Amino acid sequence: MLYISYNTQPGWAQMVPVRDLLTEHNEVMGAPGRGIVPRIEDSLEFVGKMFDTNPNFCKANPQVVDRIKRMKEQNRNYLAHEYFNRDWLPMSFTAMADWLEPAKLNFACSTHYTEQIEAINLSAEQLAFLQGVTDPMFKETVRDFMVNQQFRRDYWVRGARELSPLERAEGLREQRVLLVTPRADVSLKINTASGEASLHDAVYLPILDYLADHKVRSIGQIEKAMAEHGLQFAQVVQAVFVLVGVNTLQAVQDDAVISRARKQTDKLNLRICTLARGRTDINYLASPVTGGASQVNRINQLFLLARGLGRKTPADWALYAADVLFSQGQRILKGGVMIEPRDEVVDELTAQALVFADKQLPILKAMGVVS
Repeated sequence: MLYISYNTQPGWAQMVPVRDLLTEHNEVMGAPGRGIVPRIEDSLEFVGKMFDTNPNFCKANPQVVDRIKRMKEQNRNYLAHEYFNRDWLPMSFTAMADWLEPAKLNFACSTHYTEQIEAINLSAEQLAFLQGVTDPMFKETVRDFMVNQQFRRDYWVRGARELSPLERAEGLREQRVLLVTPRADVSLKINTASGEASLHDAVYLPILDYLADHKVRSIGQIEKAMAEHGLQFAQVVQAVFVLVGVNTLQAVQDDAVISRARKQTDKLNLRICTLARGRTDINYLASPVTGGASQVNRINQLFLLARGLGRKTPADWALYAADVLFSQGQRILKGGVMIEPRDEVVDELTAQALVFADKQLPILKAMGVVS
């Protein structure tokens, strides 16, 4: 199996000449000896000033103006990778298929779950049109134009063996999932290629309520629990796909895999939380349950470290975090304003610790990040 992600032509059509203009300015006008970040700043400023003159290119492609504005707000290291690298070529899905053919790799599916739910991405007219495209490879290229695809994330396989409908259904029923978002924070609106979509209350609310205790359950268990709500297996599977696609649910590993991973993730997470005393750059902890990561900011990592040291209450965690910050002359922001007095810092950290204990800690326990 191969995972590959790449820029695609339809979504980049308007930006390709702008990207070339940015990189040419960087190469021709960039001051020798300056680092990449200052040169990126200069290139963005130059293109922004050019756009201010309202050239005909911007009149014909108004979306690029907003795109440049968004770029100015993005991390410069990301921009260096995405726009200023030497080898950059948006390509069609067909071209990628041609590249991978000598390796005997065949397209399997998109790795992004919500992209596989066509009803929320395409109109009825578009779906009907796509059904008339019989070649599966060409169909993907056509679909990219319909959704203005900018970036593809795909699975390709070699020697694929297709499951029977029965095998597929049995495998899906065995797959386990976990709610990794506080139930009250789950939104029933998602962004799709067609814009914002609303999820059906009758389908999603009972599923979310059933999973609200953050216990691991299989799709088969969800199916049985949803029978009293009149939901069919296909509806449950589609809802799980969507909720995993927006990271509200995550897939759960087998118990044996979780058991083998837990010792290592415990050591790794302790190390990361210990580093958080003096660093701010690692904002994730490892989960043996999902095999992935959970976002945990520095302050919450300090709360976990205090908890591991025997501090029992959120107020105790806040005092520990305040001691760490004040020992290094550091403070925290509230509403964009720096808090200076220690008692106000402790009050704010206590408020954050109470929210953490109520909302995030139960999920981290369910994910095996902490015990």
